[in-house]
Amino acid sequence: MPRFDVTIAGEVNLDLILYGLPDELPRERELLAEGMTFSVGGSSAIVAHNLAALGSRVGFQSRIGDDDLGQAALQTLQQSGVDVSLVRRVPGAVKTGLTVILQREAWRNMVTYSGTTAELAWDDLDFGYLTDSRHFHCSSFYLQRGLRPRVVELFGKLKQAGLSISLDTNDDPDDLWEGGLKEALRYVDVFLPNGREAQKAAGTGDLEAAVKRLAALVPLVVVKLGREGALAQRGMERFMSPAHSVTTVDAVGAGDSFDAGFLHQYLLGADLSRCLAAGNLAGALSTTRPGGVLAFRDANYRAQFFKEHGLKEGRSGLG
Repeated sequence: MPRFDVTIAGEVNLDLILYGLPDELPRERELLAEGMTFSVGGSSAIVAHNLAALGSRVGFQSRIGDDDLGQAALQTLQQSGVDVSLVRRVPGAVKTGLTVILQREAWRNMVTYSGTTAELAWDDLDFGYLTDSRHFHCSSFYLQRGLRPRVVELFGKLKQAGLSISLDTNDDPDDLWEGGLKEALRYVDVFLPNGREAQKAAGTGDLEAAVKRLAALVPLVVVKLGREGALAQRGMERFMSPAHSVTTVDAVGAGDSFDAGFLHQYLLGADLSRCLAAGNLAGALSTTRPGGVLAFRDANYRAQFFKEHGLKEGRSGLG
């Protein structure tokens, strides 16, 4: 029996989210926010945290700076049940990453100091640890600048060890969508883009064409469609699941939370309809409290939310 259900190698940082800001930010003015949240961020860390909160056994490898931000992030992950024993704390000028999110009612700005996010490299990985698992998940493909040149090699080594692999690229800040992505997709079992990312990865402006192209490369393509829910394409089979209507605080980490809900059920052997429903519900839950993990940290709130929306916690439900 492997030690973990899922191992993840990727970034962890802190998110500082400010609410109630004016749309315009004039120079040389002190502007006041109406609210703020400080939370664990980074797509890899959010997926790890929320998978563990749902009951998956999660091992996480990363690199943080020798600073208070990194330590705070690790404590939050540990409290959710994520194993962080092999996260490397590296002294020096490069510090743990930080994203400042300026949240408006319908849109947001994000300013990121990538810090150690771009520093994680091949030599930071322990393959005995990563392969002591049933599944490997990779997020933030284009932010992992230190690791990305060898991601194809990494995926090949993990597949040789018998793991299944999922990938959520998130956005490419350079908007090039190259860097070995198509080569990496040859090893991927579950690809989890949103609608825009699917089109960019496939090189087409048409979503339907993008899904077909990606489905020819990957056994299972799962596309997050926001208010339209999500779809899964497995060969010629198409599955759809509607979104949930909830009162939204912000959408920070909603896609990563979808990944956690979907993958938790996928690794339990659930059918695709249940996996999609669980992903949509986990994503919706995330939006009801600030940041990407806070809704998952309150077990009573989480269980009540699932119950109200038709899924109970436990192996037959979402958690």
